[in-house]
Amino acid sequence: MEKYEFVPKGVCCRKMVVSVDNGIVRDVEFIGGCPGNTLGIASLIKGMKIEEVVSKLDGIKCGFKKTSCPNELAKFLKDIK
Repeated sequence: MEKYEFVPKGVCCRKMVVSVDNGIVRDVEFIGGCPGNTLGIASLIKGMKIEEVVSKLDGIKCGFKKTSCPNELAKFLKDIK
């Protein structure tokens, strides 16, 4: 299992830590951000293939921002595929 860290831009979350095993998301930790939303996202994507997570989260915006925590996570996962 590989563990990756990422510092997102333009969102409230300060860091994301993702554990991946053979293309499957095993664990996600958000440092900062909206606790309810980030815990919900982490719970929902555990056990999913990276490609599935990216297809569901890519392009999501937060209010007037051009990105969101889910979108930043999708961008991050695209880079580690």
